[in-house]
Amino acid sequence: MLVDDQNLVREGIKSLLNLTDHIRTVAEASDGIEALEIIAQQELDVILMDIRMPRLDGIETLQRMSQQTIQVPVIILTTFDDHDLVLNGIRSGAKGFLLKDVSLESLVEAIETVNRGDTLIQPAVTERLIKGFDDLKGKVESKVEDEPIEAPLSKREIEILRLLAGGYSNKEISRAIFKSEGTIKNHVSNILFKLKVRDRTRAVLRAIEQGII
Repeated sequence: MLVDDQNLVREGIKSLLNLTDHIRTVAEASDGIEALEIIAQQELDVILMDIRMPRLDGIETLQRMSQQTIQVPVIILTTFDDHDLVLNGIRSGAKGFLLKDVSLESLVEAIETVNRGDTLIQPAVTERLIKGFDDLKGKVESKVEDEPIEAPLSKREIEILRLLAGGYSNKEISRAIFKSEGTIKNHVSNILFKLKVRDRTRAVLRAIEQGII
């Protein structure tokens, strides 16, 4: 489903996705209220959603989805580089972040990534988030993440963390360091365990906060 208050944006994204042979737009909404109504009636695999919309914006929609235990993965599409918005989106459950000028190839990869249960943040968004991280310290609220890191990360795990911070997928990391995708998944699991976080995005944020990367 595409959720954006600008009809032209929705039509453009839909036209791009129609160029693929396996991704189709089955629903559209112009704000969060319409989106929640559609979610209640229709089975969806992935939602592409704008962050700023009238009536109910992307962050508030994510929060309501969480309250209603709606599990459909959401990718936030935005033209904004507001660090607070990105962090709030992460905290509210977004599985991906992309700028609206993203290529079709990157958009398809993001959809496939979150559909299989992983998270993906476009490198450009990650870089802006990292640059503004000094202003964000203390805003990631999680009792688990307040616990001290006891097990040190290996050199390989730190290398993979840096690639995660760049927004790269497991497949891309496996190619970069010449290891199987299964090995990368095991490393990522170990990283999450050692950093005591639930997902890759929080792992990157905590690693930056702790000075690991």
